[in-house]
Amino acid sequence: MNKYKANLLVLFITLGWGSSYLFMKMGLDSMEEFNLLALRFGIAFLVTGLVFWRRLRRINKTTIGYGAVLGAILLWVCVSILFGLKTTTTSNAGFLVGLTVVFVPILSVFLFRKKLERSHIIGALIAMTGIGMLTLNSKLQMHPGDILCISSGISNALFILISGAAVKKTDSINVGIVSLGFTAVFALIFSFIFESPVFPGTFSGWTSILALSLVCSAFCFIAQSVSLKYIPPVQLGLMYALEPIFAAVIAFMFAGERLTMQGYIGAMLVVGGILVSQWLEQRKKLLTGAAQPVSH
Repeated sequence: MNKYKANLLVLFITLGWGSSYLFMKMGLDSMEEFNLLALRFGIAFLVTGLVFWRRLRRINKTTIGYGAVLGAILLWVCVSILFGLKTTTTSNAGFLVGLTVVFVPILSVFLFRKKLERSHIIGALIAMTGIGMLTLNSKLQMHPGDILCISSGISNALFILISGAAVKKTDSINVGIVSLGFTAVFALIFSFIFESPVFPGTFSGWTSILALSLVCSAFCFIAQSVSLKYIPPVQLGLMYALEPIFAAVIAFMFAGERLTMQGYIGAMLVVGGILVSQWLEQRKKLLTGAAQPVSH
């Protein structure tokens, strides 16, 4: 695989995750949150494990360690979205979780001592303005679901950065599979503690579970681990700007959700902040490259 194919792979990942908000909202009609996640990631783990069972024989302690940490983070990412969807719309959830693209470079400063570029600061300020317009009501209050979705965006950024470190030390596909397994186990434990686990009792319930398991988990999380071999975490985070767009389009097409005019402006500012950040970064690279002396 080359970088072009990795970028194309990320496009399909963002499309898959953009659809996940609608499927999660469908699934919540027939089961509770941890129950849904245990089924989603349990099926994804079994499917990917069967497909890549030869590779799994080479798992080591490092892979298991990273898988456990990533599984715990991934559980929080999904739990925040599921509980958030109870008090916010699918479109809002998509845009707020999409702020991962802003949080990735910010967290990389604290975790890996990376320098925060001016482009990241400008992009973050524009996006934060958009969040305010998208989520604040006339009383200048946010819904609890909005706060949970922002929390999910931060956790997702952490997941991307740790995944980027993991694929440098372990097999990218193996660590992706193991993280799915740990997420399923953690969710099942919480489901037995706080819920009464059941299987979906409706056709729409099974549709949502299978779509979440096979497309949004088995494919997307394994594909993300593979793409991190070719794309740096900060760049990957920026490319996820497309996810909230896909989420809003799918919510409009299949759930009839519409934003207010203030919401549309806020959503455009969120995406605009992300795109401005990416454009400024690319412009700096071009100017830096042009300024390099030519050797003879």
